[in-house]
Amino acid sequence: MIFDEVQQSVAKAGLIVMGTVPNDGTLVLLGTGPAFWQIFSESPERLDKQPDPVDRWSRRIVDGLADHLRAKKAIFPFGGPPYEPFIAWAMASGRAFQSPVGMLVHDAVGMMVSYRGALQFAETFAVPTPTAPSPCQSCATQPCTKACPVDALSATHGYDVATCHAYLDTNAGQDCMTKGCIVRRACPVSQSAGRTAEQSKLHMKAFH
Repeated sequence: MIFDEVQQSVAKAGLIVMGTVPNDGTLVLLGTGPAFWQIFSESPERLDKQPDPVDRWSRRIVDGLADHLRAKKAIFPFGGPPYEPFIAWAMASGRAFQSPVGMLVHDAVGMMVSYRGALQFAETFAVPTPTAPSPCQSCATQPCTKACPVDALSATHGYDVATCHAYLDTNAGQDCMTKGCIVRRACPVSQSAGRTAEQSKLHMKAFH
């Protein structure tokens, strides 16, 4: 298997390669990129108004990629318990890191991290070696640390889920509900993710 072939096929499906991990061969982590929303918006899963449209779309697309690329299997971050260790795999890939507020930050999409699946290949093939450190190291102002109006996110005290959810139920919290988490949006690298407000609104509704 040639890595370029994997990237090209994944891109046509509306996803991006978000990292690779040696794992009984090669594990390729897939996530949403700039092309995702338009492709997903026109899909049967989006249009049929049934529950869990993104997960159902992800399963169909990633299963299809596994067949097309002759992968050993497709793996998903949903459908548990038990759940596959996607966060550990992400950090092991050298392309995702813990941000100053605790959540993952990715070298290409910032805090707009959405892993939709992974492809497990039996063979080991050459992949680009990540060389860049966490983007947070060169972020002078780290706006994510000051963005949350209720200080619900912190690397030291963790994620205060109750406070976050309570804020989302207020009028002020509708900014996060309709445009996406303000902390994720504050990350400078997030600006390159191609995330639309409509996409963020769907994710926030599912989260809340």
